[in-house]
Amino acid sequence: MTTPTPTPPPGRDLLRDKVVLVTAAAGTGIGSATALRCLEEGAEVAISDRHERRLAETAERLAEQTGRKPLTVTCDVTDEEQVRRMVAATAETFGRLDVLVNNAGLGGSANIMEMTDEQWSTVLDVTLTGTFRCTRAALAVMAEQRSGVIVNNASVIGWRAQKEQAHYAAAKAGVMALTRCSAMDVAHLGIRVNAVSPSIAAHHFLAKVTTTELLDELASREAFGRAAEPWEVATVIAFLASDYSTYMTGEVVSVSSQHP
Repeated sequence: MTTPTPTPPPGRDLLRDKVVLVTAAAGTGIGSATALRCLEEGAEVAISDRHERRLAETAERLAEQTGRKPLTVTCDVTDEEQVRRMVAATAETFGRLDVLVNNAGLGGSANIMEMTDEQWSTVLDVTLTGTFRCTRAALAVMAEQRSGVIVNNASVIGWRAQKEQAHYAAAKAGVMALTRCSAMDVAHLGIRVNAVSPSIAAHHFLAKVTTTELLDELASREAFGRAAEPWEVATVIAFLASDYSTYMTGEVVSVSSQHP
């Protein structure tokens, strides 16, 4: 049985006076939902994506929804120079960087016996190494401030097995390990690093990288009988970004209703 989808809660100023940068925020997925939630929670927001047109359209839509237009910075997280420019543009525009949400990731399906080096490397470069690049660049700013929060987008597939997902699962498991270890490196600087681990969130992009049959099957395994809405993941990201989670670091929080 599918339970009704709840209504998003109103903003509570959880991120008032904070500057938040969200990667891979174009479109209608978790990234844009996170940007919307951060705006609703009172933050100054910068959004980034490699798709310039979609990024501009997302910014316009967010402005219509909230009355506040985010800063937009085009960036491909596989390009170190573009990552540095993204972080610098955010810090220069707002004077600081309080929160980085590493949302950029790339999926796909391939049997391990048929997977090419290129398929493996592309997923790892975007999903894991891209998260590392953005984290390293943001930490340079946050270390000077002696404060900051990084929230990574992992996945339950980093814990669970699923066929044809070896590259994506390895990348997301890597994001989890990166979260835990980088948190230990920067805790003395007053910087926290955590991650969310969603099971399945319903958005348009998923249909491009997998089949409707698989999505329906995954949703049916959830206790609520449905996929999460992107905003349901975004609210947990906002919590981890806020001062309501000041004693949490190195944690990976499951956003899932599926249990083995």
